[in-house]
Amino acid sequence: MENDHFIEIYSNQAEAYQRMIAAEDVDHNLLPALNSLVDFAGQRVLDLGSGTGRLARLLHEQASSGVVVDLHWAMLLENRRQQHSTGFFWPLVQGDLHRLPLASASAGVVAAGWAIGHFCAWYGEQWQSHVERALREMERVAQPGGDLIILETLGTGALSPAPPTPQLATYYELLEQRWSFRRTEVATDYQFDSVSDAVAHMEFFFGEQLAQEIRRRGWQRVPEWTGIWRKQV
Repeated sequence: MENDHFIEIYSNQAEAYQRMIAAEDVDHNLLPALNSLVDFAGQRVLDLGSGTGRLARLLHEQASSGVVVDLHWAMLLENRRQQHSTGFFWPLVQGDLHRLPLASASAGVVAAGWAIGHFCAWYGEQWQSHVERALREMERVAQPGGDLIILETLGTGALSPAPPTPQLATYYELLEQRWSFRRTEVATDYQFDSVSDAVAHMEFFFGEQLAQEIRRRGWQRVPEWTGIWRKQV
């Protein structure tokens, strides 16, 4: 795995990451979009690459049970704190998306949010084989007839949805053309109290170029687009 600053953040800055994502999806579009695609009622959900538990917090009231998996222990600790503050508990498992420590056919919904796309940077020219290993693992742990859900960015600070890098464009094409996922696009803008607050919460993750654009445009509300890819197995 090639190192990059996202790995450092996920390993050491989970609280800062949680403060940033807490400002996302100001219009609460994500849950209705997910519900339009999948019936989560009574389902066991596997939340892979869960991070600080954004999807688990959205889905726990509908799902009958769930398990969260993440590679980074710091993210799991913050995930647990967020669960406690919300008043629910899904077991936390430290694990690799390439080799999930989970039984086959163990859940009706298997979701991976903002996780697999990192493989495009982390694994260099071999990224596609790593993506497909993770997709095969998602299929393995899904029950027959179950749903696979993948969420990824379609642009931060972008005025319309589009893959933000050529590598992600190729990855999304792989999902749709080779693996038969279908894509839904959702606006999930960030909302901050001020321009300086937006910069303070986002620059550490997205970098100086986005910070400059936020200042130039005077954005307290920063555009964000999310893609949801869904497939039944």
